[in-house]
Amino acid sequence: MTKDLQDLNKVEQFSIDAGISADELVRKMGKSGVMGAGRISTATDIITTMFKDKDCTVFLGAAGALVPGGMRNILIDVLNTGKIKVFVTTGAMLTHDLVEALGYHHYKGSARVDDAELQKKGIDRMFDSFMPNNVYEGMEDFFTKHFDEIFKEKMSIKQFIHQLGSMVPKDKPSILRSCFEKNIDIYCPAISDSGIGLMIWGHLAKNKKVDVQVFDDLKDILNTAWDAKKSGFIYLGGGVPKNFIQQAMQFSKGAAYGVQVTMDRPEPGGSSGAELREGISWGKLNEKANFTDVICDVTIALPLIWSAVKTRMK
Repeated sequence: MTKDLQDLNKVEQFSIDAGISADELVRKMGKSGVMGAGRISTATDIITTMFKDKDCTVFLGAAGALVPGGMRNILIDVLNTGKIKVFVTTGAMLTHDLVEALGYHHYKGSARVDDAELQKKGIDRMFDSFMPNNVYEGMEDFFTKHFDEIFKEKMSIKQFIHQLGSMVPKDKPSILRSCFEKNIDIYCPAISDSGIGLMIWGHLAKNKKVDVQVFDDLKDILNTAWDAKKSGFIYLGGGVPKNFIQQAMQFSKGAAYGVQVTMDRPEPGGSSGAELREGISWGKLNEKANFTDVICDVTIALPLIWSAVKTRMK
């Protein structure tokens, strides 16, 4: 039911002062309270509350080219807080993380370029971020060195990723290494759909054997959701990571907190663009939950939100 205007707060036309902090900026955005600015502020409030709630089990899902987009250290910072119990991501995310951990880099390029010329030069493009194709040679050397040690026993995908994280060089920050050291449950249901998957397949083609129990991860994440006193989630992009967590939420009491940052639209009916409130109909989100959808590029929204949350948590 629409309230009368006299019962509503006014949209404040806020000003920006020189030297303003990110948290101060987000708070000013909250005073406008509407559109993208309002949702960035609301997302910051929700994540701060979620992290301070000692009864809340936090699930983080991340998809998209966030490492090629420069978000790797921010993701590592979020994971290192110890607030994340479950992290679900894509094989591509872990591949790009491993690429950086092995000493390779992503480069500032251009989307207005001759892709056939890039192919001749051995350069792979993700919009305007470039990566040398020879990273796969380095990854192949890494897996050749560690393959037998990683797969010496039957394991789940989660256990495989933890083993992989334990072997990543300690002298460089890494998503894989942080999840191993913080004992975060890390899931990658589509691990075969990635450079890492190709590396494993290459060794299988040489008649090496692995015994990976793919459904054990589903059992584990469902148990975590079931046992949680209260749950909350953060989705950076959509895809498999979002849906893997969403289906687990059906075995919880319905998430109490939820933040989604996406550029996808809801009209086609896919999970990536689905509004969080749609999850209420499935029992994935509690009808009294504190939640918001932020329609924004993650590489814009995440630095703003995390900088403000970090300041408030300190």
